[in-house]
This record gives sequence, C-alpha cells and structure tokens, in this order.
Amino acid sequence: MDETAEWLHFRAAIDGKIIEPTAAAAVAPSRSPTPMPKLPPEPKSSEITPPALHARRREFLRTGALYVASSAGVAVGLSQLSGLGSADPPRRPPPMAPPAPGAAAWKVERSRFQLDEPPTPYEDVTTYNNYYELGLSKSAPAEQAFHLAPRPWTLRVTGLVATPRTVDIDTLIRWFGLEERVYRMRCVEAWSMVIPWVGFSLAALIGRLAPLSSARYVAFTTLFDPEQLPNQNSRVLRWPYVEGLRLDEATHPLAFMALGLYGAPLPGQNGAPLRLVVPWKYGFKGIKSIVELAFTEHEPPSTWNRAAPDEYGFYANVNPKVDHPRWSQASERRIGELTRRPTLPFNGYAAEVAHLYRDMDLSRSF
Repeated sequence: MDETAEWLHFRAAIDGKIIEPTAAAAVAPSRSPTPMPKLPPEPKSSEITPPALHARRREFLRTGALYVASSAGVAVGLSQLSGLGSADPPRRPPPMAPPAPGAAAWKVERSRFQLDEPPTPYEDVTTYNNYYELGLSKSAPAEQAFHLAPRPWTLRVTGLVATPRTVDIDTLIRWFGLEERVYRMRCVEAWSMVIPWVGFSLAALIGRLAPLSSARYVAFTTLFDPEQLPNQNSRVLRWPYVEGLRLDEATHPLAFMALGLYGAPLPGQNGAPLRLVVPWKYGFKGIKSIVELAFTEHEPPSTWNRAAPDEYGFYANVNPKVDHPRWSQASERRIGELTRRPTLPFNGYAAEVAHLYRDMDLSRSF
C-alpha cells in the first residue's frame, strides 16, 4: 500500500469504515497530465529519514487505525499485530541496569534446568517485550510498567479443588523456595531469547492445592485493572487476558511459575509479580501478572485463540513445520544476533514433552 492509500485507510478507520487499497485508489482525485518537471538535486544524507523512523511511522498509522476502528475491525486487525516489530529494532526506553551480584534479598537455588547457551542480555529481556496491557510496541511495556504495583499481591485458587483459597506471594515463596531455571523462549513472531527465570515448579503448586479427580485443565487469569494496566482501556483484546493448560501439561516438570529473572524480582514489563513459563510453547502462553488459577473439567478459553482461532491454537506448541498464516515458523531470530537459526521442535524440549502429544495431529491441534 502506498502512502496515499495508507493515509486514506487510516482516515477511513476514523470514520468507522475500512477502504481497501483498490477503493482508496478509486477515490483519489484525478490529475490532468502535466509536463515533467525538472528534477531537484538529490537531498543531503542528513535530510533522509532513517529507515527505522519511517518504519515507526507506518507502525503508528497501523496502530492508530486499530484504536479507532470498530470492535470487529479491531479483532481482525490485532491478529496482525503479532507480526509487528519482529524485524524492527526496538525503540529503547532508558536502559535498565542488571541486578548487582548479591543485591537481591532472595535465596535462589540453581536447578538442574540449565542450557549450554548464553543468556540474552538483561537489557534486552526487559526492554523488548509483548505485554499489550501496557502498550502495543515492544518498548511500551518498559515505559509504562511503573503503573503496575506488584505488592501486595494474591493468587485466588478456584474451581475443582478441595479447598478454594487465596494465597499471597510471600506464602508461595515460603512453601516452595526459589530456584533458577534457564529456558529458551520462542515468540510466535519468530524471535527468541534465553532467559534465566526465578520461581518454583507449577507441578509442586498443583500438588499442594489438591485438585479434584474431575479436573482436566488449569485456567489462568491476568489482573484486570486499567489503572495499573492502562491499555486495558483499549479494545485491542478482550480483557482480562486468560490462558490454560491441560493438567498433564501443567504438572510436567518443565512447567514453571516465575517470580523473577536474573536473580531479582520480575519487572512489571515481564509480568510481575507472577507469570507462567512453559518453554516448549510459544511465548503468548506465558500469561503475566496472574491473579487467579482455576481447575476445570473442560478446556478453558485462551485470549489469542479466542481472538483468532485459525491463527493461534490452544496448544501453541513450537512447531517449525506449522507456519503462521503470514510467516514461516521454520527459523527464528535470537535477539542480539544478526542471523537466523532453525527453530527446534517443541523449542528444543521434544525429548521431554513430545510424549504428551503422541496421539495428536499437531498440524490440526496447533
């Protein structure tokens, strides 16, 4: 789409209707032929708009249209947002210093879950994020995270469980202690990181909560509070964000509840104070700022599957053979690297988790 058609598309969104590029061209005013003017001298290099700035302008036009379009248009348009920024360098907020050695008050044990790969730098992990409740660009979560207050914080336990209860974060830490696990994280947008998480086993939590025998799934819910998560005032998704796992997935040893990274508490942009980490699945399964855990008999809704079920499956297992409708999943870009690398089945955790899906067609149950 050229710039004129793009602007008309944006104006049409403001008026509550979308004009496709062909229609946009039709309504453009016709011009009579004019003599070819004399070409001006080439602009100085200092006057040329940098490519990154031009890309950000286009992202602004697309994002602006999303905000003012009808709710139906928003649902369709937002499913396309997951591709934004996957190739663009992020516009950095002020750098965040990594935690100093010994600065955290936590006692963290090193677990057996480690990788022989260098971790992604702390600044990248904390400034290149998807957290749409805090904004749509990669930099917006870090810029807006000051709104989120991670203390006090409680987790409601509901549904098919022997004893429904509410548990605060410090009680969870006393129950399980804290361990560090270094996992790969693969975003559905085809970029990836290696992150040293701090937290505890989800299986241990589920064992302590004692779900009933009729429970088959675990459902998670994010905080709904537009004062703390300002972009919940928008309609880009249905709030609050929800996610779910099958019970056998949730009790797998790799499933993890993270309260920190790099030995210190989670920053707001990374899902403070409590988030899910399921390293063999795409990153959007890693629901952030969790306030409720519910045991259910039937498959619970998940936000992206609900918004675009033909693009984002409930299972969301990393599968290089199943492409997204608009891009390949066969390779990925590790943040901090210039070249792409092949994507591994189940994000490199096939030996541990493939048996969970032995009788499933993963091209259909994606």
